[in-house]
Amino acid sequence: MTTKLIIHDVDENLALGLKRRAAANGRSTEAEHREILKSALQRPRRRPFLEVLASMPDVGRDDDFEVRGA
Repeated sequence: MTTKLIIHDVDENLALGLKRRAAANGRSTEAEHREILKSALQRPRRRPFLEVLASMPDVGRDDDFEVRGA
């Protein structure tokens, strides 16, 4: 089932930007609306913990993380 959405009082520059973005992406303005809504509302992909750790930059020295004064 689909639903129609109507948006009132959209700034003219915003509407023009949307039309330009749609054209640049080879889509109709309506298809661009749908794509923007879809990407804005989708849940981000959960990354595995190992992938998160591997993506951290290798900065600092090991002794930077030593407990001091203990």
